[in-house]
Amino acid sequence: MLLTNDIAKKTIQLRRTLHANPELSGKEKETAIRIKDFLAGQAPDAIIDNIGGYGIAALYDSGRDGPTVLLRADLDALPIDEVNTFPYRSQTTGVSHKCGHDGHMAILAGLSMILKTHRPKKGRLVLLFQPEEENGQGANKVINDSKFRSIQPDYAFALHNLPGYKKNGVVVKEGPFAAASKGLIVELKGQSSHAAHPEEGHSPVSMFCELIAGMNRLPDIGGQFRDFSLLTIIHARLGEVAFGTNPGKATVMATLRTFLNSDMTTLYTKAVELARDLGEKHGIKTHISTTEEFPATINDTQATEIIRNAVSLSSAATANITEPFRWSEDFGHFSPITKSALFGIGAGQDHPRLHNHDYDFPDDIIETGISMFYHIADQLVNVT
Repeated sequence: MLLTNDIAKKTIQLRRTLHANPELSGKEKETAIRIKDFLAGQAPDAIIDNIGGYGIAALYDSGRDGPTVLLRADLDALPIDEVNTFPYRSQTTGVSHKCGHDGHMAILAGLSMILKTHRPKKGRLVLLFQPEEENGQGANKVINDSKFRSIQPDYAFALHNLPGYKKNGVVVKEGPFAAASKGLIVELKGQSSHAAHPEEGHSPVSMFCELIAGMNRLPDIGGQFRDFSLLTIIHARLGEVAFGTNPGKATVMATLRTFLNSDMTTLYTKAVELARDLGEKHGIKTHISTTEEFPATINDTQATEIIRNAVSLSSAATANITEPFRWSEDFGHFSPITKSALFGIGAGQDHPRLHNHDYDFPDDIIETGISMFYHIADQLVNVT
């Protein structure tokens, strides 16, 4: 590995600068500027900016035949207050890097410092800094951007830090790695009336209660799903706080999760059918919408084997898992278009969990991340 003290120092410095200046999904303008300025000093053959929003892609092109390999990091932070008190704490009230995307960016930026002098000898290497991962829109926006046509990767790889796993251990799994998820919103509209005369209105309360109970039962109905499925009611509201009013509207929100995309289609279809059938039964108008849609992240067999080889070359420990993670990653949008795989790097067994208000990315796993990406790239485009 070619990680010098200077590279290590600069990547940590960059990571902490990014941590102190977080930006939410779709608002990563200054983050992208910082990344672009950093990459400009690492001699890429081209930098594509504003891809899929505020995305940045640095291209290292050998000029020779060979695969195009994309390595991806994410730009966005979360709407969570920073409670840590270290000097590089978030300077933006209510926003902080509680998923470790600052560390993911630092890892990819650190690799760019190595590529400055150790360039691909065949094919192309693309370092993608992707926006809007947290809302599930960024990867899809990048892929559908006309600028992406000049990239068209043959392989795509990404990593995520994983609290709860031994520090610097590499978490690997072929096939489904992270769950599909979808936010479902069901709005109910009846007719309000005075609370003293509920018979003069048409409250959605009965449908509201049946819908919540019925949705909770959907994953347990046998024979419908090939693998894990889960529906979680995350918000429900009936009318307003007005003791003189019989409510005329309600909203039920749920998050749907499955390990297989086909099961997501089934679960969503069943939930929609339930809402519409109950609406017809109770004479309540229903409006159904979705948000934050993430496909399942499915790791390709060959791409997973390349990751396993990189673990050996990096002298890292492997943590093989048999069950996919229940959380979602919008890197799953790459699964249908190229040979792709996502892997994890342990952040420490006792480390604060992702999205916790006291979480901070551990700087001492940056080297493992850079090493993994370097050895993945070396197997495909020869950067040694």
